[in-house]
Amino acid sequence: MRTGVTVIIPAAGDLWRSKLMAGGFVLNGNGEAAGLMWLLESGILETPIALTNTLSIGTVQKALVDWMLGRYPGIGVTDDTLAPLVFECDDSGLNDIRGQHVKGRHVFAALKSASSGPVAEGAVGAGAGMMTYEFKGGIGTASRRLGPENGGWTVGVLLNANHGRRPTLRVKGVPVGEQLRDLMPGKFRDGSIVIVVATDAPLESRQLCRLARRAMLGLARTGAVAMHGSGDVAIAFSTANRIPHYPKKPTLRLKVLSDFFIDPLFEAAAEATEEAVLNAMLAAKTTVGRDGNTVHALPHDRLKSLLARYMPVPQEAP
Repeated sequence: MRTGVTVIIPAAGDLWRSKLMAGGFVLNGNGEAAGLMWLLESGILETPIALTNTLSIGTVQKALVDWMLGRYPGIGVTDDTLAPLVFECDDSGLNDIRGQHVKGRHVFAALKSASSGPVAEGAVGAGAGMMTYEFKGGIGTASRRLGPENGGWTVGVLLNANHGRRPTLRVKGVPVGEQLRDLMPGKFRDGSIVIVVATDAPLESRQLCRLARRAMLGLARTGAVAMHGSGDVAIAFSTANRIPHYPKKPTLRLKVLSDFFIDPLFEAAAEATEEAVLNAMLAAKTTVGRDGNTVHALPHDRLKSLLARYMPVPQEAP
């Protein structure tokens, strides 16, 4: 059993009645995502976001529905119904995925324990059974804060990395994967990656779709090429505006950033995504999974040695 669930509660307050603007992008669609169609159509985010394994999407979605029904008795009666967001990655290389070990109680526990502050990374939650470039992967996070001249906004990324083949791995442009051909897992399948981008910059849904696309540029810097068997999906949301569930007026007043000032946010999304993938690998530990399949952690000492060889520290002038 090497699996789990990770839950993101996107913002403080009543998300159902006071929604957030959101957008998304699918680079390669060999995967599944419950609720993504409505997010892309409406441009809003109205439920928590859950990450889990491929065969547990239904279980996790039902648990999120049950959680929402408990909080909002009017749903489906005097209120709208909902489509909770659940994303998956295939952890069957390490996990007994047929056992469907993720249960509703695990989702409720994740929702109850969700908090702000530093996020556990590596082989935790939905990342328990993930492989990244045929090393151990999982949950990774990173963020960037723009300078005051660019608005001072923050872009944060949380992702579940389960993608890539060893030869393509790059770290800061260095072909690390070509030099680390040992420590290979016994079993490996093309995997996926789910990227969640959050910002406090005042972006509307069209711009957030664009921001989600830029996350894929950061992913590409690590060596990803969106293999045929990979599901590569990103969503982005902004906490800057709140959208009433039942507006009292036909028009809304929103603060929106001009596209002519959006480039620093694009850069931040790409950088944070690249770093989050590497953080997932650096935090993960060697894991033994089903049938004795062992997936090794990225060896820190050898990585440092390779980076030093390709990127020597400049010497000070005498």
